[in-house]
Amino acid sequence: MGQPPRRLHLGLMFWATGTHAAGWRLPDAREDAAFDIEFLQHVTQVAERARFDFLFLGDRLATDPRLQRTNPAQMSRLEPFTTAAGLAAATSRIGIVVTANPTYYDPYSVARLMGSLDHVSAGRASWNIVTGADDIAAANFSRAEHWETGKRYDWADEFVDVVKALWDGAPSEEDPAGVPLDHEGAHFRIAGPLDVPRLPQRHAVILHAGTSDRSRELGAREADVIFAGQPDIPSAQAYYADIKQRAARHGRGEHEIAILPGLTPIVAPTTEEAVAIYDSLNAFLPLDPEEAAGEVRKGGLGRGRRRNLGALSETLGVDVRGKDHGAAAEPELYEQASEAGRKLIDETVRRTRRSLTGPARLSYRDLIDTAGATGAMVVGNPEEVADFIQHWFEQRAADGFNIFPAYVPGAVEAFAELVVPVLQRRGLFRLDYEGPTFRDHLGLGLPGSRRDRDQLVRL
Repeated sequence: MGQPPRRLHLGLMFWATGTHAAGWRLPDAREDAAFDIEFLQHVTQVAERARFDFLFLGDRLATDPRLQRTNPAQMSRLEPFTTAAGLAAATSRIGIVVTANPTYYDPYSVARLMGSLDHVSAGRASWNIVTGADDIAAANFSRAEHWETGKRYDWADEFVDVVKALWDGAPSEEDPAGVPLDHEGAHFRIAGPLDVPRLPQRHAVILHAGTSDRSRELGAREADVIFAGQPDIPSAQAYYADIKQRAARHGRGEHEIAILPGLTPIVAPTTEEAVAIYDSLNAFLPLDPEEAAGEVRKGGLGRGRRRNLGALSETLGVDVRGKDHGAAAEPELYEQASEAGRKLIDETVRRTRRSLTGPARLSYRDLIDTAGATGAMVVGNPEEVADFIQHWFEQRAADGFNIFPAYVPGAVEAFAELVVPVLQRRGLFRLDYEGPTFRDHLGLGLPGSRRDRDQLVRL
């Protein structure tokens, strides 16, 4: 029996004011949107009408004052399990992803919360596992410090084992009282059984993201969906192949784990309109005071890094300090630039449709804006955006995308109304949901018990 045909998957990363650093500054943005459940329900319903696989709710376990300058609308948000219950009540098919960090949760609590959400949503619950890079959260949980990476993953490995075992032993028709767990491990002692009936999905869908070796192993072993962040096809293909190979070593088929890079699409009916939206968003972003090229933070221009000509010089491999930000970049810059600098120029040309030699010229500010963004981005009309998605899918750089709307709700509505119909006409994306549960959307059956799977891998 062969593998089922590959299918394109789409998720929506929900940030109330958008994932672009200037999304909160647009006239239609609302600073209180993160706390308006009717607004959140509206956005989720838009995604559901477009047949998205899921809506993703991130979480922060601490208010970060550093966001006050860059994006104050992201300083805080509603607690995700509470929010997810409100979204489940307003929808009927779309998967609902909740972020819960094992470092700062308890396994029994997560098993119970996710189990309850799976019942409330009739089989649409999903757990995004993060181990936590946000070190300021430790002070809110009676911790002297944020644990180092190895300890967090040791904790998370056992945590996930316990949660899935609790789900396996939940009360059911076969065992109305449930099966005691009696787990005694390196970190947890939990008796069980779970006090929530067997989940409609048996196991909630598991999501994970990360690039370290420990993260890749956790994802390949446990996750049904992997979030990725590679900005180009070669790096995305390498990550894709690595995760699929690791999953196979854990006895999992290629179709059992979907890899979805983040993608910021800026789409409008015409290319010119899309580029104008891109330019208007970037125009809101401030430039940092100048600094010497050698003093920029490691990694060039990225989220939280310097946005100026000194940092751009590091990325290009050419000293452009002292240039006018709005001036056209010289044609010879391409030949002078490093390999990374040429990739940056090529990407800027692709996004802006401007060049170093044509009538519409690239400016130094254009290059700064491209370098300051993270992850994959496409700017264009519906066919161009669909072409980008199809190319990554067919090149096995992605099984779909986690869509990062630059601004909300406009970018969500534009993608749903303009791009999804093109993907459907091309036969790449579903016309309707395959079933009522999130596992159905992913083409996954009900999982066997963890004990059965572990025995199969050993054989």
